[in-house]
Amino acid sequence: MAYLSGRRPRLLARLAAALRLALAASLIAGSAVHAAEGDALTLERRVKAAFLYKFAGYVEWPAQAFVAPDEPVVIGVVGADALADELEQVVAGRRIGNRPLAVRRLSRVDPTEKVRILFVGRGVNRAQAFDLLAQTRGEPVLTVTEADNGWLAGSVINFVIDNHKVRFQISAAAAESNGLRLGSPLLAVAREVKRGAP
Repeated sequence: MAYLSGRRPRLLARLAAALRLALAASLIAGSAVHAAEGDALTLERRVKAAFLYKFAGYVEWPAQAFVAPDEPVVIGVVGADALADELEQVVAGRRIGNRPLAVRRLSRVDPTEKVRILFVGRGVNRAQAFDLLAQTRGEPVLTVTEADNGWLAGSVINFVIDNHKVRFQISAAAAESNGLRLGSPLLAVAREVKRGAP
């Protein structure tokens, strides 16, 4: 009985975190229903930027991914400058634990940037996207794409539009290949979790 009561606060905390993420996801995604009344692309960018920020809070990077405890979580954006603008506004002044967040516009993956989240937008052709993802394979990088026709090889998270809502798919195998642990609340609200080979 003492064992159960000792575990209860942790279970309740996990459940509360899952519910908060699910609520945030449903509110953000639900707002996309009204996209016909406004600028659909702007709304889509805002939702994706909000998700990219939220993802950072549910990823555990290996210890060697950061040199110092206050080293920033760098979010690299390729092929989506307008989304990078939105993301800069979303993360301004925010932190993940002790780490500030920084946004970098990239044309390629540069190891000196120490990117920990890489967003590959639609402005990148398929061959370039595969090349970018290949460069980060096995590295402690959360790769996020927006390929309507499914995952690109090596992508950990892929945004899709489902019934006018921004949703996302997760490749647990790609995350594991990059040495990342994804929080169960994130997995719980994904549209689909792929467990097979990346």
